[in-house]
Amino acid sequence: MSRPIPMVQEPRPRLPAWFKVRVHEGPGYREIRRLTTELNLHTICEEARCPNVWECWNSRTATFLILGDICTRRCRYCAVTTGRPHPPDDAEPERVASAVKALGLRHAVLTSVNRDELPDGGARMFAETIRAVRRELPACTIEVLIPDFLGEESALQTVLAARPDILNHNIETVPRLFPSVRPQGRYERSVELLRGASSRGALTKSGLMVGLGESMEEVVAVLRDLRAAGCSIASVGQYLQPTRAHWPVQRFYKPEEFQQLKEEGLSLGFRHVESGPLVRSSYHAAQQASL
Repeated sequence: MSRPIPMVQEPRPRLPAWFKVRVHEGPGYREIRRLTTELNLHTICEEARCPNVWECWNSRTATFLILGDICTRRCRYCAVTTGRPHPPDDAEPERVASAVKALGLRHAVLTSVNRDELPDGGARMFAETIRAVRRELPACTIEVLIPDFLGEESALQTVLAARPDILNHNIETVPRLFPSVRPQGRYERSVELLRGASSRGALTKSGLMVGLGESMEEVVAVLRDLRAAGCSIASVGQYLQPTRAHWPVQRFYKPEEFQQLKEEGLSLGFRHVESGPLVRSSYHAAQQASL
């Protein structure tokens, strides 16, 4: 079993030339800002400091973060606040549904913080939010990006019973680095969750970050494990250090390496692989849902 690797802080490296993010507050961006403020909603786009927030919000797409904005885990790559969360808000599903309807989304992505203190890990709120969105906008496809629910099969079944169109659970990194950057997670537990969902007929998806210290061979091995677990869609993106307190970037992958990983994934049998420096789990999610 891998042991945690000590985190050694180095000067934060400069972004390479191929990282280009256009900062622009267009009408779509302002509309999502207004809706999330008025409806008291959170997005992972903001909480995780996603570099694509300008592009996605200007296209009127966002990933809604349910169950609050405080996570019970402390992953060393993640910018989301860690602490003691507030109790679930039973009115939140309807507010999310209202936002989805107001934006006229054809594909909605829902995710959450980890809520390990809840008996079901928050599965009930996922299911209720799926149903609320379907009531408001029946034609909208729904993707859920779920936590591992500590491996509780009943929690997974609660989400699957609401019939999301895509069930996503991010593996995030390679097995060797789990104890270092995701100490409260378990690689095998995440793989088994995906296997369980796939075996029940769900269309499953997973994603991982590169640049935390893994090798290309380790990344390909993870893709192989995901495919063997029944995953149909994969995403691969460059890790970016949120603050100096987080795990440092070990290296930046080149665009041609992301293309190589895309080709490797497709050769393994994935129906789609989204791979690139700025790719995040929900990037181009609507296009993937229509494949």
